[in-house]
Amino acid sequence: MQQPVVCQACWETFTPIFSSQACIGCGRAQTQRSLCHDCQRWAPMAFDNRALFTYNEAMQAYFEQYKFKGDYRLRQVFRAVLTAKLVSIQADFIVPIPVTPDTMITRGFNQVTGWLNDGENLSWLRTTDAAKPIPQSHKTRQDRLLTAQPFELSPDAPDLRTKTVLLIDDVYTTGRTIRHAAILILENGAKSVIGITLAR
Repeated sequence: MQQPVVCQACWETFTPIFSSQACIGCGRAQTQRSLCHDCQRWAPMAFDNRALFTYNEAMQAYFEQYKFKGDYRLRQVFRAVLTAKLVSIQADFIVPIPVTPDTMITRGFNQVTGWLNDGENLSWLRTTDAAKPIPQSHKTRQDRLLTAQPFELSPDAPDLRTKTVLLIDDVYTTGRTIRHAAILILENGAKSVIGITLAR
């Protein structure tokens, strides 16, 4: 069994989301398994997201240190629990959400692929040249919802017809980013898309 990389007291500051008490569309923690108000407003599509933890103060502090201050060692904190979740889902392809080339230059890593295979980039999904001129974390909810399609498939993308694709992202806020990726994949023939986010 893999040894924990944080103490029990720290681990217990993170609040897991149980599937029996989560929105069936976005994974938000709630009292029952049904569509939350936000998901009822989205157009129906062959996509649902499953979030592992609530975005609370502890999770916010984690992302501040890992994602924004670049402490790459922290990728280990959630690797085991995320890997176990991925293994439990049957999908033809696992695709991490990419970051822009500018983000790779300034941060030095993709926070999502950091949780997978020691940072190996497994994705044939990529950002377009015009993607995210303003980081998502700096946008208002309304700005996020109005964001244009920031993704495209790379030339080496596989044939997606009849396939199930598992998308992985860090945080589901409005859902705009991961839904853009899901729409693109569905438009290219995929049967369905499942999202996994560390936090919601």
